[in-house]
Amino acid sequence: MTQMGAAQMGAAPTGAAQTGAAQMGAAPTGAAQTGAAPTGAAVLLVDDDVDILEALAMALEAAGYATLAAHNGMEALALLRSGVRPCVILLDLMMPIMSGWAFREEQLRDPELASLPVVVLTGDGKVAQKAASLEVATYLKKPFELDALLAVVRRHHP
Repeated sequence: MTQMGAAQMGAAPTGAAQTGAAQMGAAPTGAAQTGAAPTGAAVLLVDDDVDILEALAMALEAAGYATLAAHNGMEALALLRSGVRPCVILLDLMMPIMSGWAFREEQLRDPELASLPVVVLTGDGKVAQKAASLEVATYLKKPFELDALLAVVRRHHP
């Protein structure tokens, strides 16, 4: 089983940065980029670590999922407010500009966005308590198994 953690994620090929997560501030990748993914089928990745974004995007796209990415909560909100409706949001908590905490507060205040499922991805040892306080669908503690990530995404993918 493959673990998805910061150390392993740094090894993403540079070609992925050209077509994948490093460029995805507002652009879909994978199937969504080609228009093949149905509305709401993309997974929104929100993390300030480009290596993590690339690795998550590569893993999810290899499994057949379209991905979108944002480098912080503010970028994620801008995507959502532009009409993007992912099937699930994979959210890091500790980010500059707008943290995952602030993103989730804003998301819950907006009736159009409040029902979108969020999965917290964090290395924090108190992730269970923090996830419960954020009213998220579930959480994964970094590093996590690829199979666990795919199972969570499958639960929310149409």
